[in-house]
Amino acid sequence: MSRVCSVCGKGKLSGNLVSHSNRKTPRSYSANVQKVKVVKDGVVTKQYVCARCLKSNSIERA
Repeated sequence: MSRVCSVCGKGKLSGNLVSHSNRKTPRSYSANVQKVKVVKDGVVTKQYVCARCLKSNSIERA
C-alpha cells in the first residue's frame, strides 16, 4: 500500500534538487502522512491521513 492520504489523496510530489552550480537532479517530496485509527461507517480501521486533514478534523479518530 502506498503512502497516500485516504481523505484528500495527497501523496508524493516530484521536483528538482538544485545545487549551488545550478545543476538539477530529480528528487521526490513525501507528504506528511501518518497512520491513524479512523472510525468509518462505525468500523475502526487504520488508514494513512495527512497532517492537514488531521488538523482540520476531516476525519473521526478512534
